[in-house]
Amino acid sequence: MAQAKHNKHLLIGSTMAHSGKSAVILGLAHQLNQQGIQIGYGKPLGTYLNTEAIAPTDADVQFITEQLALSPAQTKAPLLTLNAASFTQYLQPTSEVTNVMHSLSSYVDDIAGDLVLLEGPGSLSEGRLLNLSLVQMAAQLDLPVLMTALYHPVTLIDELLDVQEALGDHLMGVVINDIPESDAAVVAEQVAPYLERQGIPVFAQLPRNGLLRSVSVRELATKLEAKVLCRPDRLDLMVESLTIGAMNVNSALEYFRKGRNMAVVTGGDRSELQLAALETSTNCLILTGHSAPQDFILSRAEDLEIPILSVDLDTLTTVEIADQSFGQVRLQEPIKVQCIQELIHAHFDTPRLMQALGLEPSPVNV
Repeated sequence: MAQAKHNKHLLIGSTMAHSGKSAVILGLAHQLNQQGIQIGYGKPLGTYLNTEAIAPTDADVQFITEQLALSPAQTKAPLLTLNAASFTQYLQPTSEVTNVMHSLSSYVDDIAGDLVLLEGPGSLSEGRLLNLSLVQMAAQLDLPVLMTALYHPVTLIDELLDVQEALGDHLMGVVINDIPESDAAVVAEQVAPYLERQGIPVFAQLPRNGLLRSVSVRELATKLEAKVLCRPDRLDLMVESLTIGAMNVNSALEYFRKGRNMAVVTGGDRSELQLAALETSTNCLILTGHSAPQDFILSRAEDLEIPILSVDLDTLTTVEIADQSFGQVRLQEPIKVQCIQELIHAHFDTPRLMQALGLEPSPVNV
């Protein structure tokens, strides 16, 4: 591999979607900026097209560009976008796909920065249709790859050994993400040392964090197509867990007290459960059943600054839709950005990464 390129670019990949690529990029960029290293950013394969922007662009690219305050020279829009609306156009041979490798080299070289962070696809296979899979990009550009992987006590090692086989010498190391507190010692004392012995450097062991897995009330309202009955000004509250209120009020109160920053789903006619939820760590009430809440419930929610949502869905469907949101929401809330910056500062071996990339701190900005 060409050493000159190693000093300039780093490809960030993941074993599966929602493994924390964008989070690692934001946190790592913050750490490197503090060392006086200018960051560039690109995402060759787009997946989240924001059609509401003045010029349609990838929502992740737009968000990271804004968070890192990147100039136009330090970032570029994706080469191609692959999603449900666009994939059929790529099923026949086109110059757009067949020439993508040539375009990829120019794309990468045109991004300014002491280190250009390139966000790869969501898995090893994603993007293969367009010749933009992680393996294809790493080979074509001859770049080092930092992989993010969600912790799983049984499958993690196998996944990373497969990654090592697929990427070969391009695999620079891994970030193990979302480690439960109960498994932290096992990862530190057994899993990480094993991977190191296999030639897979572990740059970070990131603990599970409820805030990063959470979803905003606004996001829940959007996914549920809900009507906001009160406190529309508090939709930025974060929800860490989902609870169903379907028992008697005494049992419910004991149950609710065990939760933290909950969204409670219950019938619109269950005033006693709604009131019990409001008196505990509830950040949102989601009412089903086409029944309007009592005025005293709305008044109490207003006083406590807790939004109430009303949905035209049954309880089971509501829970299924809402439950899918947790842990899979993109890193779009500022409070999550601050959280990941703190996690990366505490748990990422930035000096080791800089040494591997041949980067030196800038004496002017340190």
